[in-house]
Amino acid sequence: MLRAMYSGISGLKNFQSKLDVVGNNIANVNTFGYKKGRVTFKDLVSQQVGSASSGNGTTTGGINPKEVGLGGTMATVDNVYNQGAMQNTGRALDVGISGEGFFVTIVNGQAQYTRAGNFYTDNQGNLVTGDGTYLLGTGGKPAANLAAPNLLGNIPNITQADVAAGSTTYGKIQIPTDARSLSIGKDGQVSYVDAAGNLQTAGYIVTANFANNAGLSKIGANNFLQSQNSGAPQIGAAGGNGRGELVSGALEMSNVDLSEEFTEMIVAQRGFQANTRIITTSDEILQELVNLKR
Repeated sequence: MLRAMYSGISGLKNFQSKLDVVGNNIANVNTFGYKKGRVTFKDLVSQQVGSASSGNGTTTGGINPKEVGLGGTMATVDNVYNQGAMQNTGRALDVGISGEGFFVTIVNGQAQYTRAGNFYTDNQGNLVTGDGTYLLGTGGKPAANLAAPNLLGNIPNITQADVAAGSTTYGKIQIPTDARSLSIGKDGQVSYVDAAGNLQTAGYIVTANFANNAGLSKIGANNFLQSQNSGAPQIGAAGGNGRGELVSGALEMSNVDLSEEFTEMIVAQRGFQANTRIITTSDEILQELVNLKR
């Protein structure tokens, strides 16, 4: 009976973890660029009460092993990177990624990656995220994959000289205060009309993709970090080398499906209840055994 009781306890822990993940998904149903989580389980060790036998091939046949399972445990908590729906906003600085890839930002010299494309300009005209972190770009359109950024201290601005030279050195994309008709192309080109009415390029927004997106680490605020199992980032222009194209005037919504999450919540609730029944039934049988002494 104790084996059944402890198996039920392991089931309670598993379904509580599942409810935690489902609750977090529902809480982020309206978070731009959010990627939902998923829990999978696996069984624990099994106690062998009878070994297998092949038989002698003439008078007796083989016998299967007899094993009693000792419960289950959590196997993985996956991040599901399916594309979220695009919501049209009509705002030029709202940018979604259609396909693979992440925007690249710099926080305290460390590269971070995000799918949330609601960008803004600071008091100097630099493109920033909602947290004030700088969005990285280059002066020219990168023709090949670039190395991961290693920027400490002051991050340089992309100048018109960088744009003219087609420089692929990382920098901040700066929009002049007198700029008009700002637009962002599918390949990340940030264009504007200057005070003289001339079309200018402020730089190119770069994006990154990874060999294993599921290996990225979530660090909150819609940001991800490279991990040992994600592979090195392949950074370059949007739309090239497997990276998705940019969609200006739209934002990628969360890929959480409420109908699916509510169904998973019901499954977790019923699974939790079923495991409590295992514990209470085992307790009742133990009580009967105790009563045998009377």
